[in-house]
Amino acid sequence: RNMKLGELNGFAEEMITGQKTIQSYVGEQRILERFDEINDEASDASYKAGYFSTIVGPTVNFISNLSVTLVGVFGGILYFEGAIRLGTLTSFTLYSRRFSGPINQMSNIFADIQSALAAAERVFGLIDQAPELKDTEDAITYVDVKGQIEFEKVNFSYDKKTPIIQDLNFYAEPGKVVAVVGPTGAGKTTLVNLLMRFYDIDSGKITADGIEITNYTRSSLRKSFSMVLQDTWLFTGSIYDNIAYGNDNPSQEAIIDACQKAKIHDFIMALPEGYETVLSDEGLNISKGQKQLLVIARAMLSNTKMLILDEATSNVDTQTEIHIQQAMLHLMENKTSFVIAHRLSTIQNADWILVMKDGNIIEQGKH
Repeated sequence: RNMKLGELNGFAEEMITGQKTIQSYVGEQRILERFDEINDEASDASYKAGYFSTIVGPTVNFISNLSVTLVGVFGGILYFEGAIRLGTLTSFTLYSRRFSGPINQMSNIFADIQSALAAAERVFGLIDQAPELKDTEDAITYVDVKGQIEFEKVNFSYDKKTPIIQDLNFYAEPGKVVAVVGPTGAGKTTLVNLLMRFYDIDSGKITADGIEITNYTRSSLRKSFSMVLQDTWLFTGSIYDNIAYGNDNPSQEAIIDACQKAKIHDFIMALPEGYETVLSDEGLNISKGQKQLLVIARAMLSNTKMLILDEATSNVDTQTEIHIQQAMLHLMENKTSFVIAHRLSTIQNADWILVMKDGNIIEQGKH
């Protein structure tokens, strides 16, 4: 029952999230039919669960009462024949009732136990997933960041079977802008995952300021980067809180300055409540381009020495992109920046360009 109910809820959530796509392909009727199928399966599972739970309780109660009846009948016969005393008969009757009491209680909560076991299976399935490896005991905090990054013969695969990165070598000087380009699936975003230690490499070495990143604590390593990804993330709350996220109590002047540089300040001030405007779930009440600008402003507010831009201007128009690029030039000053992009206009000012294909660097140089 719980499994089918979870499947139903998951399907409903997925379809609501993709509502516009469904409507654009006129797939409402097909989705409704599929929902009816899953709903019927969940309904049948609930009916069967309720049916069996209502059978178990009365059945156990019947057996319990039958045992008391049998004790009374046969005990009465033995009493009248003088084989036992009245006190003995009474004792056995009470024993029979006491013995069946816990069984009755177990039968009454049988359905709850089954539901708990079904839920526990999913919970333990999550718990059994391999956790992120802990930092080594002698891991150090990454301080005095300069931003020198080097990959040496790095190999990586997500499933240990299909290679994604193969024998990768490159060096990023402190304060330089490194652009990474290549076709979809070349391994560009995987570089970000490896830099941030969302995954650990299979072999080779990645160093930051001459020390392997595995020797740093994950938290201090990740705090040394600012990130703007192609998938923007905003939480329910005010615009002010979203921009300040991840920064230690920034001043209002600093937030406004960051927004002005990101070319989003005028839009915010045009809203009825300005910076106190509350964003709905995942920022659905603003456009994708505006969400991207807010995330860029958040990155500008972070005082880090390294920056990752993964298709940071993918959701904005050409005119807005020009303004953002001007702001980005200011943002990337004295920072080691990794810019992942497809547009030539985004990478033409990079100090070094890496061209990736099938997890390898096939070309590198300047524009």
